[in-house]
Amino acid sequence: MDERVYCVAWLQVYGIGSILLRRLQARFDSLATAWGASAVDLATVEGLGKQKVASIVEQRSKLDPTALFQQHAERNPQFWTIFEADYPRLLREIPNPPAILYYRGAPDLDELQGITPTVAIVGTRQPTEYGRRWTNRLSGALARRGVTVVSGLAAGIDTEAHRACLAAGGRTIAVFGTGVDVVYPTQNRSLYERILESGWAVSEYPAGTQPDRKHFPQRNRIIAGLSRATLVTEAPKKSGALITAYVANDFGRDVYAIPGSLDNLNSHGCLGLISRGATLVFDEAHFLEMLCDMPGLDTAASSQTPVEPPPQSEPKSTPQPDLDPHLDRVFSAVPPEPVPLDLIVHQLDEETSFVSGALLQLELMGLVSQLPGMRYQRC
Repeated sequence: MDERVYCVAWLQVYGIGSILLRRLQARFDSLATAWGASAVDLATVEGLGKQKVASIVEQRSKLDPTALFQQHAERNPQFWTIFEADYPRLLREIPNPPAILYYRGAPDLDELQGITPTVAIVGTRQPTEYGRRWTNRLSGALARRGVTVVSGLAAGIDTEAHRACLAAGGRTIAVFGTGVDVVYPTQNRSLYERILESGWAVSEYPAGTQPDRKHFPQRNRIIAGLSRATLVTEAPKKSGALITAYVANDFGRDVYAIPGSLDNLNSHGCLGLISRGATLVFDEAHFLEMLCDMPGLDTAASSQTPVEPPPQSEPKSTPQPDLDPHLDRVFSAVPPEPVPLDLIVHQLDEETSFVSGALLQLELMGLVSQLPGMRYQRC
């Protein structure tokens, strides 16, 4: 309890953050002892120069740790400090974890200890139907394998990832750039309530913190830090989702991306990630196969169970033409958006010559069209 009290108190001292807090705890064995340390002893801590020590001593003399903690706990009844056993283990491993983590909902002990596999799914706030569809398929597939899906509750891909996970009966974690009592965007209030029933929301910002542009890049490191892998399903070149992918890579975590059309600006961020070494994802089975060594992954569950996406995300159905079996199989592998020939070949697991011949017949029948770069799409 003393460490919780003095952790809150130390963070009220200007200039003290997560890194210095851990150095103080390591140097004095407890934050309570550090609070009473002399200026001479404080100066032995790495990063505390003469001027900073003088500032700390002056600020500390005006603070009452017990009163501060009581005020803090009244507004923030649920939080962990980095020194507590329940603090998420994977997040503790990153270079700059938050000193205090606020939460709401139902955290699972196995998730906190890093036993349950966790995968982040992020992307643009303005996805295409292609991005929504693949986010739903992959999030649902992960949920059915016992993976907890982590995202940021933002509009677009984040929202789709949370919804599809819940629809598949899975658990999901929403990482906020606000206080955990401030739902942003506000239209996700009902989704937030559903998440709290079978998952949790978390933030490094105390209750009442309103949306601030600079908070969201900071939030992204928590998304990556809580996850063993990060998947970007659709993102333009300047998407904030790319920040999550970059920091995940810096943390030594795996990064995956969905390929898309060069004609779709929302795919350029993902294509850039792939060109820099992110692993390309072909489909659900391929993604789950690449995750097969992840601790805790349910390898017995079927990855072919159809996804039940949220009603607003279901693609419009189109009449299926009456085709010979081999043509019908190839036609079914061609989506409405342009995809490269090698992706269709991979999905069908057939010879390239067989697939090319079938695509030519379908093109002559007016059912598919070929685009520059050996890409195909349904007409």
